[in-house]
Amino acid sequence: MAATTTIKLSDELKARISAAAAAANQTPHAYMIEALAAQTVLVERRQSFVADALLAEQEVAEYGLILDADEVFSYLQSKLDGVAATRPAAKKLTP
Repeated sequence: MAATTTIKLSDELKARISAAAAAANQTPHAYMIEALAAQTVLVERRQSFVADALLAEQEVAEYGLILDADEVFSYLQSKLDGVAATRPAAKKLTP
């Protein structure tokens, strides 16, 4: 069962949503649900990205191993081009 939520919109925003929903062949309700779901996914992805970055930072601090970005990009480009490539090796971070 879906929960009911009340949201107060300015007249101007309500009109813009109605116009955008009509252009998308949706009801304003469906349009808002889709927009809220999309924004929620973006926030969740951003939170996951930040969590992964913080974990990577901790791993570098703990082990001191990194990959050279240029080597990684070259490796990936080779793979995209269908060329055999050796994975870049982790290197000790030098301060």
